[in-house]
Amino acid sequence: MKTVFVTGGVVSSLGKGLAAASLGTLLESRGLRVTMQKLDPYLNVDPGTMSPYQHGEVYVLNDGAETDLDLGHYERFTGCILGRRNNLTSGQVYETVLARERRGDYLGKTVQVIPHVTDEIKSRIHELGAGGDADVAIIEIGGTTGDIEGLPFLEAIRQYLLEVGEGNAMLIHVTLVPFIKAAGELKTKPSQQSVAKLREIGLQPKALVARTEYPLDDEVREKLSMFCNVPKRAVIEALDVPNSIYEFPLMLQTEGLDTVVCEQLRLDTPPAQMADWAKFVGRVVRPRKRLSIAVVGKYIELQDAYKSIYESLTHAGAAHDCGIDLVLVDAEELEVEGGAERCLRGVAGILVPGGFGDRGVEGKIAAVGYARRMGIPYLGICLGMQVAVVEFARNACGLDHADSTEFDPETPHPVIYLMEEQKDVTEKGATMRLGSYPCVLRKNTIAHQVYGALEISERHRHRYEFNMKYRAQLEEKGMVLSGTSPDGALVEMVELSNHPWFVACQFHPEFRSKLRAPHPLFRGFVGASLSHVC
Repeated sequence: MKTVFVTGGVVSSLGKGLAAASLGTLLESRGLRVTMQKLDPYLNVDPGTMSPYQHGEVYVLNDGAETDLDLGHYERFTGCILGRRNNLTSGQVYETVLARERRGDYLGKTVQVIPHVTDEIKSRIHELGAGGDADVAIIEIGGTTGDIEGLPFLEAIRQYLLEVGEGNAMLIHVTLVPFIKAAGELKTKPSQQSVAKLREIGLQPKALVARTEYPLDDEVREKLSMFCNVPKRAVIEALDVPNSIYEFPLMLQTEGLDTVVCEQLRLDTPPAQMADWAKFVGRVVRPRKRLSIAVVGKYIELQDAYKSIYESLTHAGAAHDCGIDLVLVDAEELEVEGGAERCLRGVAGILVPGGFGDRGVEGKIAAVGYARRMGIPYLGICLGMQVAVVEFARNACGLDHADSTEFDPETPHPVIYLMEEQKDVTEKGATMRLGSYPCVLRKNTIAHQVYGALEISERHRHRYEFNMKYRAQLEEKGMVLSGTSPDGALVEMVELSNHPWFVACQFHPEFRSKLRAPHPLFRGFVGASLSHVC
């Protein structure tokens, strides 16, 4: 297995994850099998208990691993189905090393960063290639070059590159080339300093991805080449994409990044076949139709909190040759009288995503009620399903003060309650119902129609569940339990029989949508929303 490491310098948020994912797209389009990994320097074991305000969305994999949101980019941009070995944090590394020390595995030796921590990092990298099912591993190192917490990862990479030798691994460095308005020119010095920091550690990039607001002229490219010790053709211009992140692989292909990588790794492959990708991107950028979809959440002001939701809507929109105009609604704004009418009037569809905590819940319930009464297509995800059940129980079934026990432990009608296996859980990390679980769909339902199957598997992240004690009362008034666990004990999907398109699911379909394979639920939701406005 060949290996490509991707580091970043100067500032954070340069787009290392997008660069890594885009390279994965290009290499797959050359016929190579790709796997990907994120190395994160923070000491949390995983991001599962981290605030969205600090970390954005928690992305869940098939095997239940809670990971960095960049793994969402990896899966959306490639054919990869990733697992817990594809995300490694400093917390996981130190947890493993210290557990071995406690067991006496080191036979009384002094435990140090070198070699014990770096050896553990290298072993996790080698694990990616153990199955022989990938030709190339693309590994992104989180943080910024020079950060003290990232040094063990960089040292491990230095050792790895030395051990595997030329032609088997390489380093790509993503850096910023800022434009100084007063001087009227691009400045290369920050990139020079960033690469110099890498070279102090013993790392030399083989390619430079230069984030810039203005095109790199020959003089700037030559400077970057000379002072960063990178061939001029390996200085890759990465302009801010004008419309969509899905344009980025096409831009990097034009700049020749995939060609440089294949040459460095001695991979003899045909050019990347990106016609289908370009066609899909064309639909994203220049759609024939446009559609307004309201997303009602509690972290609306955070761009990354619902990242996978937004991208899944983009994928589904492109499948219908339709652009999605997002109407982002803070759930708390709907808790005042007339809030739903004011904020949701004129939208073609309403989506309520997942979440935890009671802030904004009554606003989400108001959004559900508005969608139900007005016949507007509705898609509820995780908490979006739970509030749909609560709203229906209160206002269609007459169950006053029905609620989830998460929000009101004393509710007289706990239509949503804590799962039995969660009642004795005390630790918060990785203790929810996580990962892929099977679901059986009921025939002749919307769920059956959109999936085109009677058995599916979807990813979960929740502690609360539909209370089966209320099944008969809700079904009598028109709620359809369209998806359940194979044993029938857990409700996975609900619909409304007297509504044009009202579907809610306990799982997270947004974690399985790809540009080349939009998720069926999102495709169905966008299609129904188009029908609603036609």
